[in-house]
Amino acid sequence: MRRARPGTGYPMRRWVFEDARGRYDIDLGDSHVDCSTVGDLPWPADLVLDYGTDAGGDRLRSLVADGYGRDVGHVGITHGAQEALYLLYQALLRPGDHVVVFTPGWQQARAVPEALGCEVSCVGLTADGRPDVAAATGLIGPRTRVVVLNSPCNPSGRRLADDDTEPLLAALRRHGGHLLLDEEYVADLAADSLLGRYERAVSVSSLSKVYGFPGLRTGWMCGPPELVRAAMELKHLTTISNSVLTERLAAEVLERREHYLERYRTLTSDGYRVLRAWAAGHEGAVRVMEPEGTPFAWLSLHTGETSLALGRRVLDRGRVLLMPAEVFDSEQGLRVTFAREESVLREGLDRLGALLHGRSG
Repeated sequence: MRRARPGTGYPMRRWVFEDARGRYDIDLGDSHVDCSTVGDLPWPADLVLDYGTDAGGDRLRSLVADGYGRDVGHVGITHGAQEALYLLYQALLRPGDHVVVFTPGWQQARAVPEALGCEVSCVGLTADGRPDVAAATGLIGPRTRVVVLNSPCNPSGRRLADDDTEPLLAALRRHGGHLLLDEEYVADLAADSLLGRYERAVSVSSLSKVYGFPGLRTGWMCGPPELVRAAMELKHLTTISNSVLTERLAAEVLERREHYLERYRTLTSDGYRVLRAWAAGHEGAVRVMEPEGTPFAWLSLHTGETSLALGRRVLDRGRVLLMPAEVFDSEQGLRVTFAREESVLREGLDRLGALLHGRSG
């Protein structure tokens, strides 16, 4: 995976909501497991549609807290993980603060701190696609307010190596910085979240990626109660509260947590087997970086064509949505989501394969 050149990318919003909208019938681009439907959940016909509360209802907060093994006072419910991250940036950062982020990655992690007047240091990934924590550790100083860590990493699919963690945490403790954990792709938060490793860590996740309910727009933060309270006070000045309807449906999902996690594990396991076999048939054109628990994999591209150009051809002629490297401020690669029903995945990969070798198709 090539290291990013910050600021040279192509906005994901533009790619998905403008360029690709209405032009594909197979989605291998969005990074969530196959979406579920409203019909999969019990419809709460007797629900009173009042305002709810800014931090989220007690039932949903308790279910999220149970997932981490924490008390409800550590949890705030938000409109997806995106809002949780945004509120935390607003609560934590002031002009002149220093922030460390990893690239390629989610553009919000750099864009929002920069808009708040912060100095942002962008650190690349290692050759095997892991966050280069050693490089990040060397940048932490007295002005470092936040390190933003996404593990498993989007888009590489690789986890932070366990032996890299302690030097990073020691540097943060020395200077009093916070660790903001974007853990959307952590299926078992109680076992695998880094939240418990550091007292100033806060974890963000949602129902979108692992559970397959991005349309519920339900996310959360879990961390120090005083930080969660500060973020919820800001939330009251923005969206006020979450939809009580989506909160009720979200609680139904988490009540059946194990069912959805087993579905996720099955789709990712079976899907990666299909993707790996497909890539072996296109050796020389693509190389798969083995994912570590994500519903997607990073494919480095070796055809001489830019990732964006290939993505556009596959969209135009194959009606398949992929995520080209440029939306992650990177080059020569594709993020391909394989957590799909096998027939859909095979058809999408066949269409990509037919257009992979040469611009004439």
